[in-house]
Amino acid sequence: MDTSSPPPPRDDTQVNGVPATTPPSRSPLARDDEPDNVERERKRDDEEGDDGLRPACGSDVSLPQILREVDSFLRRGAPFGGESSSGYAEAPMTIELLCERVESAIGRYSSGSRLGCDPDDEACLFDSISRLSRLTNKLESASSKESSQGVQVLSRTSSVLQRAMLFLEDELRWSLDRQLRTNNELESKSIKAKPSFNLVCEPDRCLLEPNSEEDELLPVFSPEMVSRMNRICSSMIEAGYETECCIVYSVSRRNVFKSALTKLGLENMNMDDVQRMPWESLEGEIRTWISVIKQCATDLFPAERNLCESVFSSSPQISRSLFSNLVRSVAIQLLNFAEAVVLTRRAAEKLFKFLDMYETLRDLVSSFDESYDPDAAGEVRAEILAAKTRMAEAVVKIFCDLENSIKSDNGRTPVPSGAVHPLIRYTMNYLKYAYEYKETLEQVFREHQDGSSNDNNENESTSSDHKEAKFKVANGDGESSPFDKELLTVMDLLDANLDMKSKLYRDPALHYIFLMNNGRYILQKIKSSPEIHKMMGDTWCRKRSSDLRHYHKSYQRETLSRLLQCLSHEGLMVSGKVSKQALKEKFKTFNAMFDEIHKTQSMWVVNDEQMQSELRVSVAAVVTPAYRSFLGRFSQYLDSGRQSEKYIKYQPEDIEGLIEDLFDGNALSMARRKT
Repeated sequence: MDTSSPPPPRDDTQVNGVPATTPPSRSPLARDDEPDNVERERKRDDEEGDDGLRPACGSDVSLPQILREVDSFLRRGAPFGGESSSGYAEAPMTIELLCERVESAIGRYSSGSRLGCDPDDEACLFDSISRLSRLTNKLESASSKESSQGVQVLSRTSSVLQRAMLFLEDELRWSLDRQLRTNNELESKSIKAKPSFNLVCEPDRCLLEPNSEEDELLPVFSPEMVSRMNRICSSMIEAGYETECCIVYSVSRRNVFKSALTKLGLENMNMDDVQRMPWESLEGEIRTWISVIKQCATDLFPAERNLCESVFSSSPQISRSLFSNLVRSVAIQLLNFAEAVVLTRRAAEKLFKFLDMYETLRDLVSSFDESYDPDAAGEVRAEILAAKTRMAEAVVKIFCDLENSIKSDNGRTPVPSGAVHPLIRYTMNYLKYAYEYKETLEQVFREHQDGSSNDNNENESTSSDHKEAKFKVANGDGESSPFDKELLTVMDLLDANLDMKSKLYRDPALHYIFLMNNGRYILQKIKSSPEIHKMMGDTWCRKRSSDLRHYHKSYQRETLSRLLQCLSHEGLMVSGKVSKQALKEKFKTFNAMFDEIHKTQSMWVVNDEQMQSELRVSVAAVVTPAYRSFLGRFSQYLDSGRQSEKYIKYQPEDIEGLIEDLFDGNALSMARRKT
């Protein structure tokens, strides 16, 4: 029925020979000046018994009297059938008067006015509709339908009740959508603090207007508006129009949430849209998604639950059902995005955004557990848990892909200058950052382990035992989480990969410089992360430090052993005298060898300044004293002048200065020294 063009009020001047009860100049549901309210009339009627039912006739019949007589009629036995009792003959007069009052009021409201301008008139209307609902329910009994009079009266009340329900349905829709329309007109952008509202009556309209221009994501209703919607919904449910009421409410609130999510920047993307989106763009969408879920959990869902419980306070089951369905519809849109993200191509750089999404879903589940009735949120919670589980599986697979990438890195080209390998640098920074999510990763791996514990075969069990044993050796502690074991596995893989790559260097000295650079980098990264340091343990760190000292000594041996042989006395003495020719060869060989070391190792890289300084000091501490001693003892045996300058190329101070050029990664250092 089209409520925008209601039928005109009945223009009968009489009802069953009785003049119409409401003069045109007065409100259809006016209480006249009756001093007694409906409740007092009802009490008086109860005291008088059946004799209190009087025919409702004459123009002075007030609404309270009509309602009192209807209540008395409702308390009697089966009408229009079965036993007959006094008063039933006059009952249709009262019912007709009630119907006309309701029709007249609806006609006036439908012509332009809205509920809310006259609270007293509004209360009368709801009281009248309530009696009309109860009348219709009573008249629908089988005994009433056996009487032609009963059928006729039932037809009349049902028709008016249907019109009343269409009117209330329209009022409910208007009330729910009023502020949404206002917000759309203002093109709102963000959520604000809840403003207060004034009840403003305009000609033929009664609107709720905000006191400020601040906008909100969800329309905020005044207590008066909430109370009015509560009475509307209660009336519709009482009349058997529960389905229509719920449809209006659900459609309106879903539209409100759709508008709110749009304002928050959430786009309704399908699976293909997400799959085609570049990762850089998808990261931004994930940030928006996380923000929207947090907004829903902290603001939107609680506000919606409060509104739903207030509007349907008399029907808690309906309230729970409506709220659950609304939240589920919003959750499906949000979870569909998470599902699409999970199905994108796996890559190591996605781990941390996936962890952010996992944490968001985890917190959302906690929010439901703390704030909502299981009956109202059980289904939604189950779907969120399923999405969280899929996100956890994706996180585990991405982390395992890191292990696989280390295993498959079989490059045969050594890193120039023995610098830190990009794989080592990337993996250690990755692990350090991952440990900022330690608690979350531990939870993820524990859930994954628990979920797949029944599927472990014997080899997997052996592997797990092996990891546990290695953890105890490294940490001296039997306590370890699944994520700790995975981290230890990554470290083992890095060690194996590092050892393989160090063998690509033909120069043994550079081999050890490479091991020192990478070993030092790993150790410093471990120590800079207290949690990783604690997990790996002091025993592991001491062993790493011992390995670095071993690499250092091995480098010195490979670099300086042949250089120091040039400064030995062996082969200089011939027949008890210093052989000038042998001496010249010694100086010549030393100069050439030192030049080669300086030229080559100046291009080598040691990024850690402390280790660089330690290496230079150790070289200088060995070479400079030996060279100073050799030069002081044997330089006199060379003729002064050109011969001396030809073979004695460096002074001890020059040696010390040139050693300072080592490990700078600068091929021009020798050229600068010569100029």
